[in-house]
Amino acid sequence: MPRIANYDKTVDDCLTISMTKLKEWEYLINGSKSGTVSWSRNGEAHSKIDIEVTFLEFEKYIVLKYTASHREPKKYKVKIIEVPSNLGKGYLYYFECPVTHKLCRKLYLDSGMFLHRTAFNMIYEKQKESKKWRGLTAIFDKAVLSDKIYEERYKKYFKTHYNGKPTKRYLRLEKKIKIANSYPSDTLQRLMMM
Repeated sequence: MPRIANYDKTVDDCLTISMTKLKEWEYLINGSKSGTVSWSRNGEAHSKIDIEVTFLEFEKYIVLKYTASHREPKKYKVKIIEVPSNLGKGYLYYFECPVTHKLCRKLYLDSGMFLHRTAFNMIYEKQKESKKWRGLTAIFDKAVLSDKIYEERYKKYFKTHYNGKPTKRYLRLEKKIKIANSYPSDTLQRLMMM
């Protein structure tokens, strides 16, 4: 009999602050900028946090201000670390976890603080699945394509060739479609019977 995982919470259940979103919201520009980040469910905001990003040449950090679930006000600073891109163009930005000092692109909220996921001993939802289930999911994902793949492939101005050669995007989508068509039509029913 398999051992039951002793992880209470998964990363997927947590509220997050992501470097990608900060860049999208234009917080990673020279100077200081403050605002509020909120999370919603079914159109209703259930949580919010005040942030202030200082993004100067020699000093980069984010200040998080909020009230945790046990009504204790929190305010602390998380450093933003600048790392040169491996492509030689520009920089990548990471949070430095105040507890583990690991670099990460996302901070997760648990136990009242936004930290790196390893600070809480959490795992991803996918890691809780059995090996058999992951195998079935992989087959299912290959056999049954989402509508997005067909929509992307048959877009109005989709380029299949450039300079007489097939584009990488076209080849990638065609490969996925070819693999899906190679499975028998009753694959889904057989997977459900297992």
